Amino acid sequence: MGFAKWFGKPKYQTAQKQDNQKQQQVSLSGNLAENLAVIHSIFTKTPDLIVRQFTIKQTGDMAALVYLDGLADKNSINNNVLRPLQFDSGSGDTSVGFTVTVGHYDTLYDWSQIETAILHASSILFIVGRTEVYALDTAGWPQRAIEDPQIEASLRGAHQGFVETGSQNIALIRRYIPNRELKTLEIRVGRRGQTKLSIMYLADVAKKEVLEELTDRLSQLDVDVVINTGELAELIEDNPYSPFPQFILTERPDATASQIVQGRFAIVVDRSPSVLIAPVTFTSFFQSVDDYSTRWSIATFIRLLRLFAFFTAIFLPAFYIAVISYNFEIIPIKLLLSIGEFRGRVPFPPFVEAIIMEVTLEMMREAGVRLPAPVGQTVGIVGGIVIGQAIVQAGLISNTMVIVVAFTAISSFILPNYDMVAAVRLLRFAMMLAASMFGIVGIIIGLMTLIAHLIALESLGTPYGSPFAPVRYSDWKDTFIRLPLWSMLNRPLSTRAVQLKRQGSKRPKGDGK
Repeated sequence: MGFAKWFGKPKYQTAQKQDNQKQQQVSLSGNLAENLAVIHSIFTKTPDLIVRQFTIKQTGDMAALVYLDGLADKNSINNNVLRPLQFDSGSGDTSVGFTVTVGHYDTLYDWSQIETAILHASSILFIVGRTEVYALDTAGWPQRAIEDPQIEASLRGAHQGFVETGSQNIALIRRYIPNRELKTLEIRVGRRGQTKLSIMYLADVAKKEVLEELTDRLSQLDVDVVINTGELAELIEDNPYSPFPQFILTERPDATASQIVQGRFAIVVDRSPSVLIAPVTFTSFFQSVDDYSTRWSIATFIRLLRLFAFFTAIFLPAFYIAVISYNFEIIPIKLLLSIGEFRGRVPFPPFVEAIIMEVTLEMMREAGVRLPAPVGQTVGIVGGIVIGQAIVQAGLISNTMVIVVAFTAISSFILPNYDMVAAVRLLRFAMMLAASMFGIVGIIIGLMTLIAHLIALESLGTPYGSPFAPVRYSDWKDTFIRLPLWSMLNRPLSTRAVQLKRQGSKRPKGDGK
């Protein structure tokens, strides 16, 4: 305790307090030169700090405009700030005595607010003789155009994805839900670089207790800066040691709007192109936007296929190890002779054989992701064919093992959520280890442990295994099966929504005329 006190967190807090005390000791002055001297003392070694001094034509007072080059929009500064102040001879705003044509401005009275405003792309207007300054909205940092989502591709959904600007992401969501009950709660997190978090929800639908739990976790964060939504999810999740994702990270505005309508919360992280959805359940990771734009029978078949692929990707290599090492009596005699013929030259036991192939597959997968797209595809195809053929001919791996690994890889690609795929890849190795030690009994023990963990897991206090544990039959209409949309009258109980009714009970029918 003493070591942490001497060398850990208190040192940082002491330095931070000293900086705050220095700023509090030097108050805003009516002397323009003194104020600019303080600005230069705060932003030392900051070559992109721009200070423009000029005379306001309307009042004849000396003024200075301070902003960071690259964060502020130069066109907005020139046309909406400097031009009116230097060349407009009108009476101006009666409350402040000058005219600017920016969207809005705030009046600031202390240096901590001024520093934060400059770092968040505002332009600060100092006027001689005044002990307050004006933060002008001239933000204009580099932005990326709205593009098609890269990870969550859709056949029939919208082709608009989130970008790195939080205000644009909020606008994309509002286009889908133009309702006054759609509320946005802003929270800033971070000591060195404050990140704006915007919690979006339907006030008359979402559970107030869940919102309080979420805001409480966010307000307790004590970090330097939150870079992206993945960091935020890890910081506030219920069980940080679980391999399963407890929040949905999506880059699709239509998917986010659908989750909000169901009663969930969306956390928009400024500077991140993905949005956090909470609370969620295990079945949420097997659902896709396209499921609701195709016929219900096709969507049900695809969801069942994903469930089958989930278990296949986890247990197929482990099952191969178990039946070859321990339980070979369950294999038909002709198939057993065929497998034995292929394995006759393999010098490794099944577990080592499976580990070699799985590690090779993971390495090729990561190589394909990190390399440029054309090169990555070439590495994946050529590497799979050449390495697979060569390793079989060398007698290091059997043909059967190559088939098992290839089928496992295809199964993992079917799952629509990347975070769930990552969890499956990790659990596969654990099941392989259990199968190598205990055979099929080890697989059964691993399956029981997995089910027990899913039942005990929570997402913002909501049962992760819902609607199967606890059992909620009314929610089974939209889980691993999807019944017709007109039959799903209520919102899922797992969202703990206050208002459950979401559509009428009558299905529109024509009169045949």
